[in-house]
Parts: sequence; structure tokens; C-alpha cells
Amino acid sequence: MEFLFEYGLFLAKALTLVVAVVAIILVVAQVGRSQRAQKGELQLTCLSDQLEDYQHHLESALLSKEQLKAKEKAEKKAEKARQKKEKANVDKPREGRVFVLDFKAGIEAFEVVSLREEISALLTVADKQDQVLVRLESGGGMVHAYGLASSQLARLRDAGIPLTIAVDKVAASGGYMMACVADHIVAAPFSIIGSIGVIAQLPNFNKLLKKSNIEFEQHTAGEFKRTLTMFGENTDSAREKFREELEETHGLFKDFIGRYRPELDLGKVATGEHWFATQALDLGLVDELSTSDDWLMKQAKDKEVLKLSYVIKKNLANRFGRGASEALETLAMKLAELNQRSRV
Repeated sequence: MEFLFEYGLFLAKALTLVVAVVAIILVVAQVGRSQRAQKGELQLTCLSDQLEDYQHHLESALLSKEQLKAKEKAEKKAEKARQKKEKANVDKPREGRVFVLDFKAGIEAFEVVSLREEISALLTVADKQDQVLVRLESGGGMVHAYGLASSQLARLRDAGIPLTIAVDKVAASGGYMMACVADHIVAAPFSIIGSIGVIAQLPNFNKLLKKSNIEFEQHTAGEFKRTLTMFGENTDSAREKFREELEETHGLFKDFIGRYRPELDLGKVATGEHWFATQALDLGLVDELSTSDDWLMKQAKDKEVLKLSYVIKKNLANRFGRGASEALETLAMKLAELNQRSRV
């Protein structure tokens, strides 16, 4: 009876684990399908106007009536002069604009769906006089997903449109793969940069199955169709092949970064380590220490700053599934990085 009780308890635990894994996979897959299936719309917001609104709101509260009247008179005079100048220079090349894109993504980088639409739209109107700022936040994830996201950014660079990446929090691993495509990388002093490495991990329940006299079968055609497995017995040759694949991926990662930032000492920075931006600046991983806000305010002094977004509308089921997926990704990343990051 005791054996049957323990065996039943084991089956219940195993079934719970399998159901949980399947549920996670289904949620992630459903979110991915929903993102691809649903149509979105482009939204254009003038950040220059927003900054002016902030200024006018504060001035109306801080300045006297006489000061406000004098300022309004000066602004009207300046606006007339600007319009007159525009009419006189109608045949001259226009001034460049700054387009702002936001990319905040997790392991699966679902946001690449919106990124590709935003960049495709930009390429229809932007030229070499304009420039693009991407506010990037990512700790990396799937190789193929971030490879595609990086390739989308490369479309801007190939078109000759100046590209700046701003990192306020983190651009690590796949996130840095994207950042390195830029002509210029701006990072907040304590943002996390680097992690040029590859990681793969999975549990193995083979010993637990053997202890309970449960056999697991897996059949493949091709010696390395499957290397490591969660339930079968892993061999040294399978482990070695798996490590070879990781090294090959790491080599491709380093080659990609070397193509866009050839001045980097890859032997020094491609160790899987990460750095704060103040350290990354000395290593050549970033070009300037600044927040995206400061960078944009400087540009807004003499250029029109426009934020472009491709927004996909989600129903309640999509929001719930996406929220669950992001919560699981966040938990997994926190556990994986707990012993790597300093806390403040």
C-alpha cells in the first residue's frame, strides 16, 4: 500500500508539472498567434509639441501677466519671421526630423511584429536628412527572434538613415545585438550593457523516472536530430554536440557585433559578462552617457521630434494571455540573473 501511495503521489506531481509546462507553452503560442493575426494601426505623436505644452503650462503658473504678455508678443513675432523664412526658402531642402521608436521586449521578442511595421513605414518617408532614435529595453532572449529584430534595425542603416539607440535600463545579450547595429549608442550611467554570450539550460528527470520504474522512449532519424532531452538519458556525445552548437552560435554573435563595431576587443567583451554603462563606455560598448530624455530635449531645440508607434489592439483574452506570459518571463529572468546583478 505504501508503494502505491508513493507511486500515486509521484504521478500526481509529474502530471502537475507536465500540465504546467503545456499550459505555459500554449499561452505563449496563443499570444504569438494573436500578435501575428491581429492588425494594428500607425500612430504619430509630436513630442516637440508635448515639450512646448509643458513649457507653456509651467510658464502660465510661474510668470506674471506682464511677462506672459511680453513673451506671447515675442513668440508671435518669431513665428511670423519663421513663416516668412519658410516661404523664401520653399525650394531649399527641408530640415531633418527625429523619429522615435520604442522597443521593450522579453524572451520571445513578440514586439518585433510592431518594429518591422514601424520601420517599413519610416522607409517610405524618411531620408538621410532625418534620424531615428530607438529607445531600447531588453535583457535578450531567443536567438532567432533577436536576430530578426537586429535585421530590422539594419534596414535603417542600410538605407543611410542615421540610427541612434538609447538604453535607459538594459540592453544585454540579444538586446545588445540590436544596439550594436546603431551608428551611435547612448546609455544612462547605470544601465546594464553587454552579456555577449549564449546560454541554454533544461532540467533532466531521467533518474527520477528510473527510480519509479518508468521508461521513456524517444525515436529520431538523424544522429543529432535531438541532443539533450528532459526525460531520456543524456550521453556525453550529445552534451558535446550541444556545446558545439552553443559555441557556433556564440561565434555568429561575435561576428555580428564585430561587423558593426569593429573597434571592440571581442576577446575582452564577449565573455558573457555585463557592465554598467559607465564601465561600458571605457570598453567601447557605448558611445555616450545620457538618458534618452536629455538626448531628445537637445534634439528638440532645432528639430521636429516625432514618435511613431504601430499599435496592435488586444481583446481581454489577449491581454490576459500576454500578461501571464510576461509574468512568467520576468520570473524566469529574475531567477536566472539573481546571482549576476548587483542590487541598489
